[in-house]
Amino acid sequence: MTELSKLTTEKRNKNSMKLDQMSTIDILKTINQEDKKVADAVEQVLPQVEKATDQIYQSFKNGGRLFYIGAGTSGRLGFMDASECPPTFMAPPEMIQTIMAGGGGAVKSAVENAEDDEEQGRLDLEAKQLTKDDVVIGITASGRTPYPIGGLKCAREVGAYTVSLSCNHDSLISQYADCEIEVVVGPEVLTGSTRLKAGTAHKMVLNMISTTAMVKLGKVYENLMVDVHASNYKLLERAKSIIMDITKVPYEKASKALFAANKEVKPAIVMLEANVSLETAKEAIQQANGYVRQAIEIAEQHSN
Repeated sequence: MTELSKLTTEKRNKNSMKLDQMSTIDILKTINQEDKKVADAVEQVLPQVEKATDQIYQSFKNGGRLFYIGAGTSGRLGFMDASECPPTFMAPPEMIQTIMAGGGGAVKSAVENAEDDEEQGRLDLEAKQLTKDDVVIGITASGRTPYPIGGLKCAREVGAYTVSLSCNHDSLISQYADCEIEVVVGPEVLTGSTRLKAGTAHKMVLNMISTTAMVKLGKVYENLMVDVHASNYKLLERAKSIIMDITKVPYEKASKALFAANKEVKPAIVMLEANVSLETAKEAIQQANGYVRQAIEIAEQHSN
């Protein structure tokens, strides 16, 4: 294994050597200055993020799934991203899943030794009955955590596409990835605390990947989440607002259309824009593979 002391994520940051002697505002300024470097580091790896995202999009089109696998902060970041996709994009829960060292309970309470078990990473992913249509992203700031490495090894054996997400150059996990994303953000303000810049970088990359894949799947119209799951008051009101923005109808008409469409935004929009029934709107959406713009055109042809 790579010696931890040689990793960028484990080095001491020269800008925070006197952290324990700083005033509150100076500590905050130091953290803030270091955080500003994260977006620049992410920018450097956009070609690799593009490569991974395009593969994930194709996987979704083929009925495949996306798995995040990691330990500690890395696993929790996976849970954060995956858990937001069903309400934001009405994605099925199984579409994007997270496998975490120590199991679901490790989301709340740290199970630190679980990350060292490479075989368990393999077994936990095997239990998902992986196929060649799936994609697995192994997340580890250091790039040498055994648990996600075990997961990527398992994924490669079944022909699934593999992506590594780390914060060190030439990471060990990259050796087991079809696409390696190494976001080098430099030493942390608090030495080795990769929940800071490394965690921020990884959250940014995961958000980029899932959001872009969903846009390409037709779950966004302009910059509006037209597949939002209107499951509570806030989301219902957001859904009505989206319908109003796109169709330019007043609130009451948008509300009526939304409920007529069983609280689904896409058919409500097509119904209003093309002046068609719910059944015709749904057929048009299906023919358009979920893309609202094309669905409106198809529905308008039906109504003429």
